[in-house]
Amino acid sequence: MLNDWLEFGIAIAIGIGAAALVALIVHLAMRVAGRRHQWARALTSAARRAFWTLLLICGAWAGAAASLDAKDWWPTLSQVFTIAVIGALAWLLVALVGFVANIALGYNPIDVPNNTVARRLRTQTLIMRRLATALIIVIAIGTALFTFDSVRAIGASILASAGIISIVAGLAAQSALANMFAGIQLVFSNALRVDDVIVAEGEWGRVGEITLSYVVLELWDDRRLVLPCTYFTTTPYQHWTREGTELLGSVEFDLDWRVSPERMRVHLDEILTQTPLYDGRASVLQVTEATGGYVRVRILVTAMDAPTLFDLRCFVRESMVLWVQGEMPDAAPAQRILVAESAHEPPKRRGKRAEPSEQAGDSGLFTGSAEAEERASQFTHSSPPDSAEYGVPVVVQEPDTSESNAKS
Repeated sequence: MLNDWLEFGIAIAIGIGAAALVALIVHLAMRVAGRRHQWARALTSAARRAFWTLLLICGAWAGAAASLDAKDWWPTLSQVFTIAVIGALAWLLVALVGFVANIALGYNPIDVPNNTVARRLRTQTLIMRRLATALIIVIAIGTALFTFDSVRAIGASILASAGIISIVAGLAAQSALANMFAGIQLVFSNALRVDDVIVAEGEWGRVGEITLSYVVLELWDDRRLVLPCTYFTTTPYQHWTREGTELLGSVEFDLDWRVSPERMRVHLDEILTQTPLYDGRASVLQVTEATGGYVRVRILVTAMDAPTLFDLRCFVRESMVLWVQGEMPDAAPAQRILVAESAHEPPKRRGKRAEPSEQAGDSGLFTGSAEAEERASQFTHSSPPDSAEYGVPVVVQEPDTSESNAKS
C-alpha cells in the first residue's frame, strides 16, 4: 500500500514537473519576444495564470493516469480531472478573447478627433467579446455536465423535445431575448456606439457602455441613466455624433432698439479669434426678431464636439454681456412706459350760445341750439344758468313781514 502511494506521488511529481518545464519554456520564449513586441507582453500578462493552471492540471492528470489506471475509483478521479481541464481551458480561452479585444481597442483609440470609425469598432469589439465570453462559458458548463451519464440521458430527451422547450423558453424569456437582439442590432447596424453623444429621456450624456440587455448613459452631471436596448429601437432620440462630432450652436440676446448689430458683429469676430474653442467653420450674427419692444440677436458658432460647443457658447455669451455693459449700455433691454398728460377744460355754461368757431371746433359733438335750451328751461323750471351750472342750489328768500306787522 505504501509503495502504491509512493508510486502515485512520484508519477504526479513527474507529470507536474514536465508540465512546469513546458510552461517555463513557453514563458521564457514570450519574454524574449516581449522585448521587441508589445503584444507578446500583453499576451503574457493576460494568459499566464490560465496557461500555467491548465498545464499543471494536465501534468497531474497524466501522472495519476499512469499510476492509478487499474484502480476502481480511477473513473471518478478521471472525471474530476476532466472537469478541471474544461474549466482551465475555458479560462484560457476567455483570457485569449480579452487579449484580442484589447489589441483591437488599442489600435482604435477614441480619444482623438474624427473618431467615428474607432467608436464603431470599439462598440462592436466589446459586444463580440461579451458574446464570445458568454458562449465559451455556456459551452464549458454544458461540456462539464455532459461528463455525467445521467445528464447525457437528460440531454438526449431534451434534444428530442427541443421544439416544445424552445417555444416555452421563448415565451418565458421574451423580454430578455428582445433586449439581446436589440443590443446586437444596435451594435452591428451602427445605430449606437460607445462614446456617442445623445439626448434620451430629456437627458444629455455620452454612451458609456452597451451590453446585450441595457445601455448606460454617462450624464453631464456624473449621473448614470440605464436604459434597455429596446428603448433605442422603439423610441426616437437625439444623436449628436451620428456622422461626425462637429456641431453648430446658438446664443440669443433680447436687446434694446438702440443696439448696433454691426458693432456686435465686429466684436464677435474679435472674441472668436481669442479662443481655441472655435473651430473656424461658421460664425453668424443676425437679427431674427424685432417685436415686443426688443430686438432679438442670434449668434451661431461652431465647435469640434458637444462639450467644446457648450463652453464656446458660454464664453461668447459672457463676452457679449460684458461688452454691452461697457460699450453700449443703452442697448441693454429696457421697458418703456409712455405717460400722456390730458388737459381738462372747464365745463361750458348752460344757456351760453356757442360761438361759430367753437361749434366748428366741436366737430363730432352733439349740442343743442340756444332756442332749444330756452324752451327746455320753461318746461323744466330750471334754476338760473349761473348757479345751476356749477351745482350750487339757489335759495329764494321771502321778505320778513314780522317786523312790519309789529309796527302796524
